[in-house]
Amino acid sequence: MNTVFFSGSRSISKLSTEIRNRIIDNILKNEFNIIVGDANGADKAFQKLFAEHGYLSVQVFCSGAEPRNNIGRWKVNFIFSNQKGRALHAEKDKKMAEIADYGFVLWNGKSIGSLNNIAELLKQNKFSLVYFAPNKQFIKIKSIEQLQDLIDYTDEKLMGEIQDKGNAYLKTIALPQVRLI
Repeated sequence: MNTVFFSGSRSISKLSTEIRNRIIDNILKNEFNIIVGDANGADKAFQKLFAEHGYLSVQVFCSGAEPRNNIGRWKVNFIFSNQKGRALHAEKDKKMAEIADYGFVLWNGKSIGSLNNIAELLKQNKFSLVYFAPNKQFIKIKSIEQLQDLIDYTDEKLMGEIQDKGNAYLKTIALPQVRLI
């Protein structure tokens, strides 16, 4: 049975009809296993959809003592680490990427955590279906080059923010070949 790692930007708190239909038609109807985080935003929106459909093949991953969100009262996997802040959540995301066969990522074009998840899946030779919110389109990312094209598509201001916040992090956990302008 395939396992899909759902993740996304915290700024995306609602799923469009297009996203909902894609998940229902391709994931739920095929009865894939789902792993999802406990954050507000995309994680919570995914959880709401799964709960609405009474979907049981869901596991929630949490890097704290208690999940922030577990709408369907699914099994919780606690990931403990000595890391703090973003690095703590990255440990959780890395474990989810290891378990998953594929990724489904909602990216607002700004979230470094979402980029890291895509990169971590690629590092493990797994692809992601990315919903790129600025263009409202789905993009399949199967290679470093495709990830680079996605990053290159963003504006220069964003590239500066990614460099400031995530360049070293992306280099250490994921793909050193990715060019951050």
